[in-house]
Amino acid sequence: MVSTAAFAEIATLAGEPARAAMLQALMDGRAMTAGELARAGGVTPQTASGHLARLTEAGLVAVEKQGRHRYHRLTSRAVAQMMEGIMQVAATRAVPGHRLTVGPRDAALRRARTCYDHLAGRLGVALADVLVEAGHAEIEPEAATLMPSGVDLLASLGIDLAGRTAGRRARVLCRPCLDWSERRPHLAGAVGAALCSHCFAEGWIRRIEGSRAVAVTRKGEEALRRHFGIVVT
Repeated sequence: MVSTAAFAEIATLAGEPARAAMLQALMDGRAMTAGELARAGGVTPQTASGHLARLTEAGLVAVEKQGRHRYHRLTSRAVAQMMEGIMQVAATRAVPGHRLTVGPRDAALRRARTCYDHLAGRLGVALADVLVEAGHAEIEPEAATLMPSGVDLLASLGIDLAGRTAGRRARVLCRPCLDWSERRPHLAGAVGAALCSHCFAEGWIRRIEGSRAVAVTRKGEEALRRHFGIVVT
């Protein structure tokens, strides 16, 4: 049982505006320098270093050294899930006197973005919908299942799930993740991560600098239409 003090500590760390901005910047799964995170948080490098030290000590952020450089990333998928959950709740909070706005205002984020290591936005939800409608997957509120035909479909694209689900630290094959802009599930777990990696590797999508949003390339538009019947608008 998690103590109230530990719960409150994590909530306080994630809730401070500058630290919250830094954690959100790390939600695309990439590692970032302290300088980059300082800009994301709108604080000085010295202040950012203090924030990052606290986040690292609490186990929310991990530091990787490469030569003279130090890079920061979210410690685990659990931290990313926590942040996604907070964003879901925050996005639905009605502000008195203001019209409720659901999800991100940025159109590019709504269209397609990374959610740690898998795809979200209209693209992520569309991929989940196609797999379900074709009988390749089943999605329930708390669980998702990739059917044998779904495994075969991904294999035909060159996506091998065996390596992602083997070993002592094997991750869940497939799970639903409520999309906080679409309010419907996209796919996470090993399947979601594999699809995302494949889209990047094949040049179907590319990152938009300074954002979690991704752009679907011309090659990607053709491939998504051919393999999944998806037209991302």
